[in-house]
Amino acid sequence: MTNSGSDRAQLANVAKQAQAVLQTDNLDAVADRGYFSSPEILECHEAGITVTLPKPMTSGAKADGRFGKQDFVYLAEDVYRCPAGEILKYYFTAEEHGQQLRRYWTNACRTCALKSRCTTAPQRRITRWEHEHVLEAVQRRLDANPNAMRARRTTVEHPFGTIKARMGATHFLMKRLPRVATEMALHVLAYNMTRVLNIVGIKPMLAAVMA
Repeated sequence: MTNSGSDRAQLANVAKQAQAVLQTDNLDAVADRGYFSSPEILECHEAGITVTLPKPMTSGAKADGRFGKQDFVYLAEDVYRCPAGEILKYYFTAEEHGQQLRRYWTNACRTCALKSRCTTAPQRRITRWEHEHVLEAVQRRLDANPNAMRARRTTVEHPFGTIKARMGATHFLMKRLPRVATEMALHVLAYNMTRVLNIVGIKPMLAAVMA
């Protein structure tokens, strides 16, 4: 339970708690795009948690019909190849918000026939995070298993939809985080008991409780 209005800082926190409860060194975590945060994904990677989630489409260039970063191919020589086939070389590294970001570009943009479809600036510049390979691995997993998000929705959305419907889909009755956490825990307990009753029946559940 958190009073944060965004999920973007919750991925590693929730995944590590699940890892501790399951008592495992390795965990596969599937989340929706609202949890996408580069530092959070890196923290999961370092904790042995394999993350699969889609990246939010926030590119202004893509929205305007121009090439997005995903249209540029990173090569082993530490260069990017643009849609026109030109090579963008590394020039310098800058630090922004505590992240080391590498900058790539080419001077061929000025005479490129595809420039209008790529950038309105004199040249297109590509930024690469120092741990970008971790994000690329996340995308490869999603590409290899495109049904992962469908499976997540069918597994995860049903419990929350049911709980919200039982609550009246409005708000918590309690105030302050510890009390709200208790209220949520009771909702989850009631939901879990209902699921057990529906799946195994009353007598097997009572037998398990008595045991």
